[in-house]
Amino acid sequence: MKANGQAFVDSLAGRTADVLDACTQCGKCVEVCPMVEPAGLDPSQAPEIVSGVLDLLAGGEGTGKAATWANVCTGSGYCIPACPHGINPRFMLGLARTAVRRRQGREPARRDGAEVFSGMSRGVRVLSRMQLPPDLLARINPSPRRGERPKAVPDVVFYTGCNVLRTPHIALLCLDVLDTLGVRYEVMGGPSSCCGIFQYRAGDAEGAGRVGFNTIERLGSAGTGEVLSWCPSCQTQLGEVTLPTFSEVQGADPFALTPFIEYVADRLDRLAPLMIHPVRRRVALHERPVLPGVVEAARRILRAIPGLDLVDIEVQRVGTMSNSLSVLPDFKAKLRETEFEAAEAAGVDTLATIFHACHRELCHYESGQSFEILNFMELVGESLGLRHEDIFKRLKLMQDVDAIVRDAGDLIERHDLDLDQVRDVIYRDMLSGQSVGVVPVAEDRRL
Repeated sequence: MKANGQAFVDSLAGRTADVLDACTQCGKCVEVCPMVEPAGLDPSQAPEIVSGVLDLLAGGEGTGKAATWANVCTGSGYCIPACPHGINPRFMLGLARTAVRRRQGREPARRDGAEVFSGMSRGVRVLSRMQLPPDLLARINPSPRRGERPKAVPDVVFYTGCNVLRTPHIALLCLDVLDTLGVRYEVMGGPSSCCGIFQYRAGDAEGAGRVGFNTIERLGSAGTGEVLSWCPSCQTQLGEVTLPTFSEVQGADPFALTPFIEYVADRLDRLAPLMIHPVRRRVALHERPVLPGVVEAARRILRAIPGLDLVDIEVQRVGTMSNSLSVLPDFKAKLRETEFEAAEAAGVDTLATIFHACHRELCHYESGQSFEILNFMELVGESLGLRHEDIFKRLKLMQDVDAIVRDAGDLIERHDLDLDQVRDVIYRDMLSGQSVGVVPVAEDRRL
């Protein structure tokens, strides 16, 4: 059998040919895309834009408009039901974006992918250890098994992905809910089980295939037929890009990949009777359209919480998570401000995020608002009598590198973290680029 990376590349080539055969350049996908006009593109030129994308997929130069559209795709997914020919334009744009990146050369693509992955791994490692002692951290990020099978096959694998570990209270609450439901699970994730999205976005398709295939094999080693994903980026990368190619190469589907929130909502008849603690809040949900079933599932769960008043606010829903909108920062800021104004006008006391990256980017803004910003899993936990402190938000609200280091000093020492690296991660991964004032890293490197 070919090496995983090359097998992935070969399968992608076949799927690219299928897109080229099926697409009629009708432009429906461009017409519904929320990023077209903010990127300065004209939706009336939709067929021309799509034609440029197809030229990129065929190995041509494409057009500037096509490259722009591919690069500003934030994964909203409105294009998928809009296509009359059954193509997944989100997948098509991912292929086009990879083609654009690949033109810089194989080695630069590999280097860029490795650099982004390394930075992510460092941030996850440091921030998770600044918040949790070793025993709790091991619960959501256990050491990978090396070949041995579990003693008993679990009902599901809970796949954390990488970055939810930066906000570990969310992952801990997910496991508490599975415990409450009596589900037997095995936890996998962290950078050692990455979905491959960082390599893929950098244009290193071979590296993405190698990483993604290895992760799929690891997830499948638990022996269960269902893997629960938390991260929407992992769900789309594995579910739309890598699992179909893996299944083609292997000749079988290794497991079903199900969003965790949908899994819980499907068992609401068992969970709702246990939600005995009223949560007297007026709540607006911070929604992303990437996985429509997840949004509806989150709404169903919140409506089952006694005392909670779920309020609809009319705002534009865009992107996979908040960080996906960083390609157009002014547009991103405008969307955030509009949502905060709508929440204020609706008189909510809580804005509930769904996904971890949205929570990381938004949580500190509550200091200037009339409402709290919580993750919706905190509301679920409160209704069940479960709680884990949002330490990430508490630290971020300090907006001071030195203050954060002092607060987390015991855990920094306990995990033997390098203090210079800790300070760099705090500044770059927690505070940098925020709109509120940030106290810079001090010259004094002591705790």
